[in-house]
Amino acid sequence: MTVRLIPLTALACLIPGYVQASETPLSLPAQVILGSQSDADDLPLALSKTRLQGEQLTPQSLGANLSESLQRVPGILALNRQNYAQDLQISSRGFGARAAFGVRGVRLVQDGIPLTMPDGQGQPALFDLDSLERIEVLRGPLTTLYGNASGGIIQGFTGEGDLYPTLENRTAFGPDGLRRSRLRYGGQYDDLNISANLARLETDGYRDHSQTRRDTANLRLGWDIDDASSLTLLINSLDQPDTQDPLGLTAEQVRQDRRQAISRAKPGVGPDTYNTRKTVRHNQAGINYTRRLQNDDQLTLMLYGGERFVQQYLAFSGGGQFAGGGVIELDRRFAGGELGWQRDTNLFGLPVELAAGLTYDYQGEQRDGFINNNGRKGGQQREEFNAVDSQDLYLISTWQLAPRWNLTAGVRHSRVEFDSDDDYLIDGRDDSGSVRYSQTNPALGLSYQWTPSLRLYAALGQGFETPTFQELAYQPETSGLNFDLKPSQSRNAEIGMAFQHGRTRIDLALFESRVKDEIVAGPQQALTGRGTFANAGRSTRRGIELAMEQSFDHGINAYLAYTLLDARFDRYQRSDGSDLSGRTLPGVPRHSLFAELSWQPPGSGFSTALEAQSLSQRYATDDNSAAASGYAVFNWRAAYTHELGNWQIEPFARIDNLADREYIGSLIVNGAGARYYEPAPDRQWLLGIAVQHQWR
Repeated sequence: MTVRLIPLTALACLIPGYVQASETPLSLPAQVILGSQSDADDLPLALSKTRLQGEQLTPQSLGANLSESLQRVPGILALNRQNYAQDLQISSRGFGARAAFGVRGVRLVQDGIPLTMPDGQGQPALFDLDSLERIEVLRGPLTTLYGNASGGIIQGFTGEGDLYPTLENRTAFGPDGLRRSRLRYGGQYDDLNISANLARLETDGYRDHSQTRRDTANLRLGWDIDDASSLTLLINSLDQPDTQDPLGLTAEQVRQDRRQAISRAKPGVGPDTYNTRKTVRHNQAGINYTRRLQNDDQLTLMLYGGERFVQQYLAFSGGGQFAGGGVIELDRRFAGGELGWQRDTNLFGLPVELAAGLTYDYQGEQRDGFINNNGRKGGQQREEFNAVDSQDLYLISTWQLAPRWNLTAGVRHSRVEFDSDDDYLIDGRDDSGSVRYSQTNPALGLSYQWTPSLRLYAALGQGFETPTFQELAYQPETSGLNFDLKPSQSRNAEIGMAFQHGRTRIDLALFESRVKDEIVAGPQQALTGRGTFANAGRSTRRGIELAMEQSFDHGINAYLAYTLLDARFDRYQRSDGSDLSGRTLPGVPRHSLFAELSWQPPGSGFSTALEAQSLSQRYATDDNSAAASGYAVFNWRAAYTHELGNWQIEPFARIDNLADREYIGSLIVNGAGARYYEPAPDRQWLLGIAVQHQWR
């Protein structure tokens, strides 16, 4: 194995930036998206924004999956696959719905540090859910100003530790050996704030062969250096060894036994048993520094870096020519940063906020492939080093044209280079190569405050999305990376309104995205049957997002989020000659809905809620020949919080799928062997208790 280090020139460029500390934060920060400060919820920005905080983050739930809270966001589809080997499925307005693992088309950020790699693939399991103060989800054309894979942006913000030292334990139990326990500590020590947590998740899984253990550890140190500057250090770690992968099921297998895993996924001694599983170890650290200068300019600097190791046993041997092996090992090093500048000033007699910056991100990955001998690692079939080098330059401005009118305009230039160095030369081929993608993306948004309660807006923007290394990994006919695969390009438009008066809030958005060179499943590799990727001609996504919230007397609150999405291929002819123009994009429901009726009697400490979640039919393939039926399920939850001196105790309970309905939770789009379906659990219960002590 050849060992390579991050180039010194790359390390010298690690200059980036977000920090949230400031006496009077600007509404247009650098790394973090427009209006992301904690007091910026009602800024007149031309985008769709949903903020989740408090009980919305962990609604008496397990607290281990981002999908638990994201299901209430219109435009976002967040599905728990009941398979921790493959993580969640998350898509925004149809972007990312094709992803078989990880998250595509949606940018993930926590505390200004990207959880999406430079090639565009993100891992939602890296979010520190135990310490989040809030999550913000943004959709619309202006999000394309923030780089590769910006069909939408999900960003989390870690909360500061309490003023007094506080220790908390939260433990939850459920069926199939489910248990999750966390220990969290926080406190303020002069100018230093500490927040730290440890957590373990264990489960045998709803389906056979889906046992999981996941350990996480997170640390946040915040230092108020002086009145004008602050520094934040973040350290995150994830360890997930030998997570079993039950794979998808065919429609017939679902009918036979929805909890089964196919035979080739299990350990054994037969010719087609491969003990499919995945090991992940991920460690990263980042620092954020902000400094407000005497002229009210603000500089932000962010640096991050880390390592990630993945070993995955696939459901085939991978021993043929060009097969690349059925055991994949990825040893990754990554780093990056941003240097940002902000100013609140006047230009041409108009108030304006300016932000500009430079970003650099690097990903270097040793990729090795080995034969899968009935669940054991065999001879080597692939050895290469792949690197992604991403550089961006941006300028964004928000102008107050008149007391009620605000204009946001920006441009971002991105350059992403993929490079592969092939060291497996036994087959007589050198498949080394490189490809470079670059694009300049402008965006424009106009906001009008019609009345104190009603804001109208419109926005236009252009974006792009490069293929990931996983999508480049195989060519249709031979070995080596598929450098003929092009990035998809999108043109996006949105009009919307935000209304808030008294106890009523309504957000409505109408949007359209036209995509050129949509990245889709290509033909299977001729000799190995491996899946490859190709570019479709054109596609269109258009739809409506609606969120409504109404509060009533006696602590009663009602909430509804609805999405109508029509996503189709406008022009798509496959390599086999079939014309799929006019077909619906797979994995995308036309209708999705979340509704909640909650009750929290004032001063009682008691809370309860009834939830409803519904999706319409979703197609599993590009040609729409297979589909999962629509469904509606109901959930119930309750909790009681009681304080005894410096102690706080909160027992809670939850029941999901009250009617015990059988339905398909998630789809493996264009899955091999027609194994598209991942069944959702039947009726499930969860019991837990949180105990907190504060020294004061």
